[in-house]
Amino acid sequence: MKRLRAVLAAVALTTATLTALPAAIPSPAVAAVPSPVAHAAAAAPAVPAAAPDWSTAVVDSTMARYTPATIGGWSYPVGLYLYGQYLTYRRTHDPRYLTYIKDYADRFVKSDGSIDQSFNSLDSMQAGRLLVILHHETGQDRYRKAAKKIRDRLNSYPRTGDGGFWHADTSSRAHQLWADGVYMVNPFLVEYGREFGDSAYTDDEAARQLAVYGGHLQVANGLLRHAYDESKTASWADPGTGLAPEHWCRAVGWYAMAIVNVLDAIPANQSRRPQLLTIFQKLAAGLEKYQDPATGRWFQVIDKGGRSDNWTETSCSSMFTYALSRGAQQHYIDPHYADVARRGYQGVLARLSVGADGRTDLADISVGTNVGDYAYYVGRTRAVNDFHGLGAFLIMNEQLRGD
Repeated sequence: MKRLRAVLAAVALTTATLTALPAAIPSPAVAAVPSPVAHAAAAAPAVPAAAPDWSTAVVDSTMARYTPATIGGWSYPVGLYLYGQYLTYRRTHDPRYLTYIKDYADRFVKSDGSIDQSFNSLDSMQAGRLLVILHHETGQDRYRKAAKKIRDRLNSYPRTGDGGFWHADTSSRAHQLWADGVYMVNPFLVEYGREFGDSAYTDDEAARQLAVYGGHLQVANGLLRHAYDESKTASWADPGTGLAPEHWCRAVGWYAMAIVNVLDAIPANQSRRPQLLTIFQKLAAGLEKYQDPATGRWFQVIDKGGRSDNWTETSCSSMFTYALSRGAQQHYIDPHYADVARRGYQGVLARLSVGADGRTDLADISVGTNVGDYAYYVGRTRAVNDFHGLGAFLIMNEQLRGD
């Protein structure tokens, strides 16, 4: 990445006002009236229409639905979505996309770099990726100062006995590791380290967290349980293992994306790299085993797709598709997983549609979810255009759109 200060200046980032735009979906082809001189051309084989740019369609649709002021507060679902929007900006260089992200972040980051967040949960740290991005793109020091607050919070953040960050610094989450949490902090960490010259710490810490979490959560079938309680006192914790009872798909999806991001960042000789590769390879095998052959997607409770009330969920299917595609591309896992990812990609695209308003709709996204039992997970609301799904879709689509 390189700074695009000239672009930012041109669009007046600090004062720009965004207008709602329709989805960027190609209009249906209009049949031309043939002319006598065009007879030979008319006889030529038809050229297939270009595939829609679903990333710009989703971003434009979302920007039409929300302004930076109304998209929501400081949160990981919004942070995930806007990270996906940034990936789309990186490819298209549409300055509106970066302006929108900056206008959102500037609601929270003051000119002196202060940010009114306590960062007492891993969830609250995920949108910190936007701070690193904005520093990289603008060079403004206030984003470094705001991001450093997250980095410094980790110095005193509570951990399990073997060093895993608690899901949150509250009594209800004490001693608990949730698979979700590795994505909330570790991609931020490695990106922070690269941007601010702190990689000696951040690469080691991120690899350590993935190893600790994977060591507790991964079971024999290669999948991860949703959570682990070191104290074994949570209502959902197995009294012997401390593990949650089920493989909730998005929790596993968060881990899958995080391990790819961290493997992409850490050096080849990093001491925990072999352990992370082993975890990822076992996870990939489990995901292939439980992929729904009918749709290419994955079920809300991954390993119980045979139950009639279970359903295929879009956000985790996007996450797995991204992770398997990128993992195969980077040779972290066997090349045949690229085919598994392609089936997943087509399965997710099947849940995307265009409404009468010309905007995209992405269906069957689980709303935010705590740790629970089978009935709890399958009973979760199946939302349309939830940010968990939109962000995961954009990350996946930017990886596979040309595949």
